Amino acid sequence: MPITSIIDGIGRTSLLEVSQLAPAGCARMLMKLESENPTGSMKDRMALAMIAAGERSGRLRPGGRVVEYTGGSTGVSLALICAARRYPLSIVTSDAFSIEKRRHMAALGAELTIVPSKAGGMDADLTRGMIEAARRIAERTGAFWTDQLKNEDQLPAYHAMADEVLAQTGGRIDAFVQATGTSASLRGVAEGFRRRGHEIQVVAVEPEESAVLSGGRGGVHRIEGVGAGFVVPLWRPELVSEIVPVSTAAAMAMSRRLARCEAVFAGTSTGANLVAAIEIGKRLGPKATVVTVMCDSGIKYLSTELYNGTSDHESGDH
Repeated sequence: MPITSIIDGIGRTSLLEVSQLAPAGCARMLMKLESENPTGSMKDRMALAMIAAGERSGRLRPGGRVVEYTGGSTGVSLALICAARRYPLSIVTSDAFSIEKRRHMAALGAELTIVPSKAGGMDADLTRGMIEAARRIAERTGAFWTDQLKNEDQLPAYHAMADEVLAQTGGRIDAFVQATGTSASLRGVAEGFRRRGHEIQVVAVEPEESAVLSGGRGGVHRIEGVGAGFVVPLWRPELVSEIVPVSTAAAMAMSRRLARCEAVFAGTSTGANLVAAIEIGKRLGPKATVVTVMCDSGIKYLSTELYNGTSDHESGDH
């Protein structure tokens, strides 16, 4: 049956068994293919949840302006929802994030404010600068600020994602591994598991160069969309069994291997997820099941060092 809106295509994504990259003795590795969402990103789920909550509460009225700061994927997802629902959108982003994301947002009608970065990297100063720019726009225009770093309205979208994972695995899952940006997806999925009575090991992934959740210092990294550089408001350490830092280089190398060995074309955060998931899977052993997330499509990163051919190519061995 045809859907009546592009929004109806959000969620209910496939779960893929990653068979080629999992080493001998590793747990069964499963990956949620969030690239199947309309913009190619898991952020479609949370963008729809935040806008719908704003509508229900009356904070967002018909034709009202929306504003957000974003590394790109949230902005693209908000641009999709706002285009479908006829809301003007102001996005604060940066040259630290791919041109594909910025062009995608603009194509869907978003008005962009670009905050310059330090040599193309992400760090705490950049995050705070984007937040302040979004605050000023909201103050000046009276826009509805979705404020993703603090907005708990997005959590039910990830409770639903947890329900999907449990249904797809028949509840047979030992660990869930996910990179942390706002921390909403990790927290929401963890809460979803607990609400269903499942005690599952939940593993957070963060950039090694900015491992603040692990107690380290903030720094500059190039894993887009994760690692804010400070402990984010939605972070709940009591829900997390372990934190695994992954370097930008290791994440990018794994993303490229994933494309060649599994034909899964993903972004850098997905590579970070898989590096950590394999580490956990080797510890748990072949009788266990580990689920991780393909956060978004590699199409969003074609111009970046991840796929633009300027980095050394690893061998095709796996």
